[in-house]
Parts: sequence; C-alpha cells; structure tokens
Amino acid sequence: MSSRPRRNFPKVVIERDTDTEGEESSSGEEEEDVVEEVDQVDEAKSEEEGEEEVANSHEEDEIDVKKRKRKPITISLKQVCKVCKQKGHEAGFKGATYIDCPQKPCFLCKQPGHTTMTCPHRIATEYGVVPGPRKYVQSGFDFVFERQIRNHINMIKPTYVIPNQVDSAIIKLHSRRITCLEFHPTKNNILMSGDKKGQIGIWDYEKVTEKTVYDTVHSCILNSMKFHPMKDGYIYTSGSDGTLSCTDIETGVPILLMDINPDGWNGPATWRMLYGMDINSEKDLLLVADNFGILYQIDIRSNKKTGEPILIHKKGSKVVGLHFNPLNPDLLISCGNDHFARLWDIRQLKPGTFLGELKHPRVVNSAYFSPRTGSKIMTTCQDNRIRVWDSIFGDLSYPSREIVHSHDFNRHLTCFRAEWDPKDPSECLAVIGRYISDNFNGVALHPIDFIDTSNGQLVAEVMDPNITTITPVNKLHPREDILASGSSRSLFIWRPKEEIDSDEMTNEKTHKVSIYTVQNGKQQKGKFVDGNDDDDDDFPSKKKGKSNTTPSKIVTCPADAKSKKSRQK
Repeated sequence: MSSRPRRNFPKVVIERDTDTEGEESSSGEEEEDVVEEVDQVDEAKSEEEGEEEVANSHEEDEIDVKKRKRKPITISLKQVCKVCKQKGHEAGFKGATYIDCPQKPCFLCKQPGHTTMTCPHRIATEYGVVPGPRKYVQSGFDFVFERQIRNHINMIKPTYVIPNQVDSAIIKLHSRRITCLEFHPTKNNILMSGDKKGQIGIWDYEKVTEKTVYDTVHSCILNSMKFHPMKDGYIYTSGSDGTLSCTDIETGVPILLMDINPDGWNGPATWRMLYGMDINSEKDLLLVADNFGILYQIDIRSNKKTGEPILIHKKGSKVVGLHFNPLNPDLLISCGNDHFARLWDIRQLKPGTFLGELKHPRVVNSAYFSPRTGSKIMTTCQDNRIRVWDSIFGDLSYPSREIVHSHDFNRHLTCFRAEWDPKDPSECLAVIGRYISDNFNGVALHPIDFIDTSNGQLVAEVMDPNITTITPVNKLHPREDILASGSSRSLFIWRPKEEIDSDEMTNEKTHKVSIYTVQNGKQQKGKFVDGNDDDDDDFPSKKKGKSNTTPSKIVTCPADAKSKKSRQK
C-alpha cells in the first residue's frame, strides 16, 4: 500500500470593507479553529498508517515543509480601482457615466482640475482650438504651394452631407472583431472587410444577402488591405502572421508575395508582423512595414520583393501606418509606436533621411495626407488628440491645431483612426468613432463623430439606439454619401436621412432597414449586434458555401425626431 502525503490546507483570509475589528478578530479565531481541526484529522490519519509512513518519513517531512510554507489564500471583497490598483474607491464606466480615479487627471483631456463628465472638451470639441495661420518659411516649397496647390483648395466650405441613418446591416459576418474596411474601386455596392482572425469579408450591401468570407488567406489579424490599382479583382492584404498576399476576390485564391517568418514560430522576440501598407500606382510600388520598424518594397508588376529592407522608425517599434501623397506620390508619411510620424522622399529612402518629423507624446495610430491636394496632414494619437498641420511646406515642429477627442481605449479594440472625407473639396471634414459613451434617452451609446478639422467643431454625431457597441472602424465612400462602419463582428451602412419639414409627416414617416444575420450559435433578438466588443474570440471560422445564415429581414423603424444633442444645426 502506497503512502499518502499529508494534506495541509492553506489558510483562507477574507477581507471586507464593512468588517469591524470585533468581526475581524472573531472570524480570524474561527478560521484558526478550522485549520487546527483539519490538522488534528490529518495527524490521526497519519498515526493509523503506522509502519507504512516510517519508510517514507523523510520524503513526507520534505513535503510537509514545502506545504507549510504556502501563503494564505486571501479573498478580498474590498473596492479596488482598476486604474491605480488602490483600495477604497472605484473608477471606470457605470452605465453611460465614467467615474474618474481621484489619483489620475481627467481621462479625456489628461488635465487635472475637473472630471471627465465635466470636461470642457467633452461639452464642446472646439474648446481651446484656435485656427492658426500657415507658417511661411520663405522657401521654394512655399512658391510651389502658392502656384500649384493653392488653387485646388476650395476656400468656401460646402454644406456637409452627413450619412446619419442605418440603411442596411449584416450581423456577425465575421467570427472576430473587424479591423479594416475598404470600398471597391469600381463597384460602388461592394465593401471589403478584414478581421482579427485573418478573414476577408466581401459584402454587397445593396442586395444585403450576398456575402462571402474567405478564411484561408491569413492565420491571424488582418491589419491592412488595398486594391490593385490596375486589376480591381485583386486585393493586397498584410497580416500579423508576417505574410503579404494578393487575393482574387472572385475565387478567394491567395498568391503569397512575402513571408517574413520562413522558419515559423521561434518565440515572440523574433516573430515579425506586417502592419502599415500603401501602393504607389505611378511607380507600381507597394510598401509594407513590420513591427520592428522595417520597410519592405514590392514591385506589383512582378509581385516580387525589390530593394533591401530599410529601417524607417526606431528599431523594435511597430510601423502602423503608411500613406502616399495623392498629388505627389514621391512623398510618403509613416507613423508608429515610437511616438513619431515622419515624411519621406521614396526616391532616396535610407535610414535617417526623412524630410520632416512630427513628434507626439504617445503612440500614433494613423497619419494621412489630405485626399485632394495632399497639402494637409492629420494624425490620431493615443493621448486623445487629433492633430492637423495645414501645410506640409510650413513649420512642422508643432501642429496648426489640436482637437481633443475620446479615442484612448484600455480594452481589446481596433485602434481608432480619424479619416478624411474624400469627397469634401475644402478638406476639412473627418470621421472617427468615439470611445467614451454618452447617455441618449437612457441608453449608453458610442456615437460616430464628424469633426470640422479647421475649427474643431463637432459637425454631427451619428448613432443608432440598437448599436450599443463601440464602432472604431469607419470608412467614407469615395464617390457616394455613404458611411460604412464596423462594430464588433458586424457591418453597417449609413445614408443621409431624408429631410422632412412637417412634424405630422415626421410622425407618420417610417424607415426600412435591411438586416441580414449570420448565425453563430444562439440567435440574438432585439439588437443589431452582440453585446461585447471583445467577447468574440471563441467562434469558429466560416468558409464560403456553408449554410449558416438566416434570410434577410426588413425592419421598419419609426423616423423619430432627434434629440437636441444629436440634432444637426
């Protein structure tokens, strides 16, 4: 008969906020009595075993010494702040209200002296934003700007057309959260999407029910996608598996162009992931960057790597964004986790040869040239700031404006990125999702904000009472007044709401929304999307051809009058 080691149960300590000294002492005595009784039972069992334990007495003594050194298990019921990890208070969201940590400044503007709910930047986004004049440096660039670029800028702002009403939706198209969106360059009704699992989704939002999901291109997060400039049936994608692929969207067959992890997984220290990507159609050049600050070049005519890898950011930092200037494709802007955005001339790409450097206090999520003239720069930083430079030829040491906006998140979300409206001739309108929720008629919603970057004013905030999740991925259509948004695993198409002057007509008017639900287990009723943004990690992938969908349905929604807060002036 084999010997049994003694069981030495660890002491259990329960901490409470409301315990008095007497209660604590009595509970401690009770716990000690329980421990003593357990020890007595164990000793009785060990004595009954007798001779069997003598042979293994030395081994048991070693086991007893190790187990007696166990620390007591502490079960704490006290309030613990999730921000500063101290006891006695709580911080975070409670419904639509954000409770600040008393040890930290305002969560929105990062300044002390007020709370997040009373922050002046939350009440008015244009607070503290002063439009600054362009800084002249008396160089040849100023001459080029005045003679060739100035006349392309519309000095009179047009009336903004805001897509503020859900027109169609596909629920749970992806099995993980959506990471990027891209409209088809020639077919206005086709939307491409990528997700955390590496899937590529194709959705015809006019027919609503026509969708395709390919899950054989990447094995993990799909970070960027761009269409081939000459062949609109092919799309380039880069992922965190370290691969760059060119996929036929009709068949889903990928062509592997580059794999920067040929030896497979050798630990996180050596694993390389591809992030930012953009295409220069004039030079037939594709650039993609990884998480070590390295830039790679691909010739899209032969789909082969060209040139040597170049270090463009601090070694070991992610390069999350690349964007070519639309007017002068030789200009490139990059941004990364080293808190910098840099301007480059691709004709002389070498380490340290950047033309300009835009310093930020935290990680830069995105950096884009303005869509028509390329004379402006807009960046999104994790310090809750959208920064705008009015001229790439002026003084780049500090931005023309800083707009405070809520996009600093502490959850598993896709990064927020402010993007220009490609149809705006004044190059002022930008769209970005909001992190901190607001109370709209008793419902905590996370709106999508349209911001005038020339003065920081909030042009419109778009929301739907059925969409309660955060919407970090947003894309404006390049030719039509349409907004595509990705919230959790679902896609939504927004169109402008019809103007109705009569109140009686408003009450009678109804709006039909086409909703297509892709089933993943249980079917959820009453809301567009599943309740959590980061609870989508346990769903299996879906391949083309599987029957896992429900028929589309038309939901008739009353055209309610907007609240004062969301009413467009």
